[in-house]
Amino acid sequence: QEQLVESGGGSVLPGGSLRLSCTPSGYTYALYSMAWFRQAPGKEREGVAAISWATGTDNTQYADSVKGRFSISRDRATGTVSLQMDTLTPEDTATYYCAASRPTAPLSARYVTRWGQGTQVTVSS
Repeated sequence: QEQLVESGGGSVLPGGSLRLSCTPSGYTYALYSMAWFRQAPGKEREGVAAISWATGTDNTQYADSVKGRFSISRDRATGTVSLQMDTLTPEDTATYYCAASRPTAPLSARYVTRWGQGTQVTVSS
C-alpha cells in the first residue's frame, strides 16, 4: 500500500529550527514531485515548499511566506524529502502534511495524489 511516512515536528521557541522528513513507501511507480503543505486551525491548507525532479534535476518552489527560511531537499538514494525550517515564528504553527504532488503544479492541493498523516509544528514562547 502506498504511504508517505512523516517524521519530525514538535514544539520550538520563536527563532528556532525544526526538520521534517517524509519517505514514500509501497510505491510501485516513480514519483516526480513531492511537497509540504500546512494547515492552521480555521485556515485553508496551503502549499509551503515543493521539489520536482521530472527533468532530471531538482527544482524547488516556495511560498512567499517561507522563502529564505525554509529549505526543501531530497535524498535520491532513499527518496526521503526533508523540510528544514529555520527562524520559525508563531505564524508557522500548523499541522504539516507531506504530499505526492503534480510536477506542473506542485504547490496546488488540488492535484495531490496522496497525503501523509500530518505532523504538528508549534512555535510558541
